[in-house]
Amino acid sequence: GKMDVPPEALAKSRQTISAYEDYADRYDAIVRHVPNEREQASLKRLVAIAGTSGRVLEVGSGAGYDADFLEGLGVKVRRTDATKRFLELQAARGKHGELLDLLTDDLGGPYDAVLALAVLIHVPRDQTDQVLAKIAGSLRPGGALLVSMRNGDGATSAHYHTVLRRSDDLAGRLEADRLILITDDFDFARSPEAW
Repeated sequence: GKMDVPPEALAKSRQTISAYEDYADRYDAIVRHVPNEREQASLKRLVAIAGTSGRVLEVGSGAGYDADFLEGLGVKVRRTDATKRFLELQAARGKHGELLDLLTDDLGGPYDAVLALAVLIHVPRDQTDQVLAKIAGSLRPGGALLVSMRNGDGATSAHYHTVLRRSDDLAGRLEADRLILITDDFDFARSPEAW
């Protein structure tokens, strides 16, 4: 069912989603359409754990290129995003995605893996534990979560609410939800910032 989310967290989330609605086309134009080698290596590990007949939930699919890559490796991906425009861009390429809000919606499952790249940065800090618990609850035992975060402390608020986290802090939070950190690859760089 729907989660109980405090109004302030909801407002921040809605602001981010609406910024992405406006930015989606430009984002699609500038983002690489094929994951780079490091990203591919991470996605392949995800598939190795999920199994090639596995079901993967992708939260924050964006324009859908990571999902394309995963499907090319044989897994079934449930593509979801909170931004309608991204889903329209995927639909234009013949890919079906569903509207899903990580803060408020039930995720379904159990999935063999969950992919959340550059998504948790938009979850307000005080909602992170609930969101991780929800993701953990949607995974089968031994399932995999691949997540990318910006490394650092504090938060930024331009159009998008962005939360920075230290890796050890995130690892502690994952373990609280019985998620075991297998690898921590710091230099996940699409940009000069550390991810």
